[in-house]
Amino acid sequence: MKKILMIGDVVGNPGRRILKERLREIRSSLGVCAVVVNAENAAAGSGITVALAKEIFAAGVDVITLGDHTWGQKEFVPTIGQLENAVRPANYPPSAPGKGWTLVTTPICRFAVLNLLGRVFMNPVDCPFRAADAALNEMPKDVPVFVDFHAEATSEKITLAHYLDGRVTAVVGTHTHVQTSDAVVLPGGTAFQSDLGMTGPWYSSIGRDFNPVLQKFLTGIPARFTVAEGPATLEGAVVTFDPATKKASAIEAFRLREPLA
Repeated sequence: MKKILMIGDVVGNPGRRILKERLREIRSSLGVCAVVVNAENAAAGSGITVALAKEIFAAGVDVITLGDHTWGQKEFVPTIGQLENAVRPANYPPSAPGKGWTLVTTPICRFAVLNLLGRVFMNPVDCPFRAADAALNEMPKDVPVFVDFHAEATSEKITLAHYLDGRVTAVVGTHTHVQTSDAVVLPGGTAFQSDLGMTGPWYSSIGRDFNPVLQKFLTGIPARFTVAEGPATLEGAVVTFDPATKKASAIEAFRLREPLA
């Protein structure tokens, strides 16, 4: 049996910092063969750059997934192709740069990662269900497949997981920055959790300073939501699976939280 750690949305400098300071220790203590991280909020809370992606890889990450803020940094659009193991949602239009899935080979395991974007309460994109089918048809049939479904609605996440049950090793949700307690292995052997949570400043409004968020709620006037400072949390889930059968046997939520000063 092997284990892979999948980590929720990295938010700004606090999220990158806790990855750099703690991830290698976590990898060792959990005995995982690879780490997959959603990093679409890594650059000041919106998007990512090649330089920041390389910083995250250097921290001990094997694959970076993205989401609705993939193009949050303009310079990333023409440079995403420089990153072999960074994937953007596969259900973006075919003309979008980058790729929606990647095949990874480490000294310990070989696996694929697929990134999808939800449509409920999100900006329009192609159908994630059909995009998943298309991607699976392209992939080698002998590798475990781990899906990061970056979506708002839990119903959409749960339904996609059941649609893919038995065809992929895991479907985990990202985007809401709130870790859910519904980790389960479905009947077909697919591990599922609605949302991995957030890797960033936890004393915040899902990673942002409280004050501008509060003023937006109170007044309805748009405000710039800056990334909060302070102690960080690192959240995700560990998936245990059999590389031969590609089926998961367990999924367990993971959280490391720094204390308030």
